[in-house]
Amino acid sequence: MSEAIGKPVDTRRTFTRSLALTERLHRAIPGGAHTYAKGDDQYPADALPVLERGLGCRVWDADGNEFIEYGMGLRSVGLGHAYAPVIEAAAQRLPLGSNFGRPAVIELEAAEALLQMVGGDMVKFAKNGSDAVNAAVRLARAYTGRNRVAICAEHPFFSTADWFIGTTPMDAGIPEAIARLTLKFHYNDLASLESLFNGAGGDDIAAVVLEAETITKPEPGFLASLAALCRARGAVLILDESITGFRWHNGGARAFYEMDPDLVVYGKALGNGFAISALAGRRDIMELGGLRDKRPRVFLLSTTHGAEPHSLAAACAVIRTYREQPVVETLWRQGERLATGVRQVVTAAGLDGYFEVVGRPCNLVYLARDAERRPSQAFRTLFLREALMRGLLLPSLVVSYAHDDAAIDSTIERIGDALRVYRQAVDGGVERFLAGRPVQPVMRRYSNTSI
Repeated sequence: MSEAIGKPVDTRRTFTRSLALTERLHRAIPGGAHTYAKGDDQYPADALPVLERGLGCRVWDADGNEFIEYGMGLRSVGLGHAYAPVIEAAAQRLPLGSNFGRPAVIELEAAEALLQMVGGDMVKFAKNGSDAVNAAVRLARAYTGRNRVAICAEHPFFSTADWFIGTTPMDAGIPEAIARLTLKFHYNDLASLESLFNGAGGDDIAAVVLEAETITKPEPGFLASLAALCRARGAVLILDESITGFRWHNGGARAFYEMDPDLVVYGKALGNGFAISALAGRRDIMELGGLRDKRPRVFLLSTTHGAEPHSLAAACAVIRTYREQPVVETLWRQGERLATGVRQVVTAAGLDGYFEVVGRPCNLVYLARDAERRPSQAFRTLFLREALMRGLLLPSLVVSYAHDDAAIDSTIERIGDALRVYRQAVDGGVERFLAGRPVQPVMRRYSNTSI
């Protein structure tokens, strides 16, 4: 791979139409996008592609630029854009009606298929992960008769609801009394969770919420000990598998780590881009939202579009594909191929310690650092821009089933070429390579008025 950084890659790309559309987007939509992670502040100021279509691991913008995409719709498109079996399953459902006044057969088919694949006694579907996590928290509070929630401090996002957003810098509009009900513990630090249980209000903790893994691996015994602690203290363990589900293992991180959580949330890749999420869990907890229980009823995921037939059909096709095709194995293999190649071109560019690939092969991200090897938004901006100019849409390095060897090898070559500029910036300063403000963290108190 060392020769890749010596081979210039075509960087002739313009974003004229996309930039014009961006202005119109800001006039019609707060922030110019419906998801903060897709906002202008996450990309270089002069390279803001507005996308028109996608196929496989590639997308095309309004200016006709083609990109190999990573991240794939914030990790929701695990099989690739417009994956034919999923599109066909959804299309076959559309002429049969899009919503009904009673349950449809497809609801049962989807529920049984998901439970068979990931485990759990019962499941309810929704349209996004936040709704499912919110429902899990409400169930936990009702089941335990407690109010507080303990969340993992190192895990970036669980919900759009007040109980979580109140713990972030974007807490405007959220009552302080609600925010105080959420506590934080640290990953791989069981003592920090024990201290919450032992501290003031510890006997009022209804739920413990975390992902099984992000970019940091769990230390041996941590997840099992955390589950045992939750059981001993009477708290409901909620595992957020919005990302790890359909990536780590066909049964998710729950199966990968042989965990036994009480409630589990799935989303993102479950529909390969179609709007669907799920809350699965123990029958005695889930039945609080049902009709066959004598306890006070929980209002559990009663949404008009939660059981939209074509999204459920898409999910059934996704599950079938994972059962019949080596999807997860491919994600791990291609991610490893990508990580190995990128690390080689990083070393060849003399950038060890300045640019780093981290995470599991099925869920890779990168870290950009400055000349003093400190985390740097400016250097992240530079890398994003140089990647875009070389036909790579790289908010992360997360692969899909559609990333074949040719796409991975081309990506490594183009990253190697982009790192030549990164090296120059390390040596001579990054400011001269930027055409505007650096990218910003999503969760911050104030917006940048220049966006």
